[in-house]
Amino acid sequence: MTSDSEVRSVCCGPSRQGPAVAPVASAFGPGADPDGAGMVLLEGTFLMGSQDRWAAHGDGEGPVHEVSLSAYWIDRCAVSNADFGAFSAATGYVTDAERCGWSFVFAGLLPPGFPDTRAVAAAPWWRQVHGACWRHPEGPGSDLVHRADHPVVHVSSNDASAYAAWAGKRLPTEAEWEYAARGGLEQFVFPWGDELEPGGERRMNVWQGRFPDHHTRPDGWYGTAPVTAYPPGGHGLYNACGNVWEWCADWYAPNYYSRSPRENPAGPAFGTARVIRGGSYLCHASYCRRYRVAARSSSTPDSSTGHQGFRCAADAGPLDTR
Repeated sequence: MTSDSEVRSVCCGPSRQGPAVAPVASAFGPGADPDGAGMVLLEGTFLMGSQDRWAAHGDGEGPVHEVSLSAYWIDRCAVSNADFGAFSAATGYVTDAERCGWSFVFAGLLPPGFPDTRAVAAAPWWRQVHGACWRHPEGPGSDLVHRADHPVVHVSSNDASAYAAWAGKRLPTEAEWEYAARGGLEQFVFPWGDELEPGGERRMNVWQGRFPDHHTRPDGWYGTAPVTAYPPGGHGLYNACGNVWEWCADWYAPNYYSRSPRENPAGPAFGTARVIRGGSYLCHASYCRRYRVAARSSSTPDSSTGHQGFRCAADAGPLDTR
């Protein structure tokens, strides 16, 4: 029997090397910052992790521990399709999904009459779609029209790292990501506080309705939303929670927090999966509350899905004026 935690895990980040599956073109102009949001410079000390009752068993959100971070830069926005298009045009880079010939797509986004595909056994809403990649998010016949400002998806940790190196950046550590996402608030559930929708206001792109077969679309988005679709948090980051999972540089270990160094932790020295943070447009309270700012999950470095993206970070130099 498949446990609830296993279902939540494959939903958050199904891996190419993970659970078995069973039957069931765009042009961009130059520049890598189309919205002009840029980066924000941060440093400080905070309480990382949580003892939230909604933490998935085995994810390793605790114990809560104090962490100090040296100055670093982090993108205000997730890398967009326009950003990644500039990288692809400049380098000819081929992503893992393009190389493998397929990626995971949420079944609800496939058009009526789409050919039968294979599904992840523990989470059949995930389909193995041949031809799905960052250029064709729902497979052959789909494109990026009207989605230049949406986050790039179907990118692996390997792809994200390649983009970051090209841009003169890197992926954030898990601690850098959480500190930035918290926006200066200590031990709150979300970047804005403890209420999911304060005053009835939508603050992030997560599933609304009955998952996985009915989405009420209260703000119009089914799938990804633009990288600046919702108000930024206290540190100026957009969509730190919801929209797409974001790759971090750290190897994942569920017990890492119990031995994490206090200053500039960078994760375990080795592992088989990388940390992903922030949740996505598929998160829903009925089965998974990993859209919380302290929540963590993981996926293998070569894996790609229609709800995984990334933002970049960079070391802060004395003359840096990003």
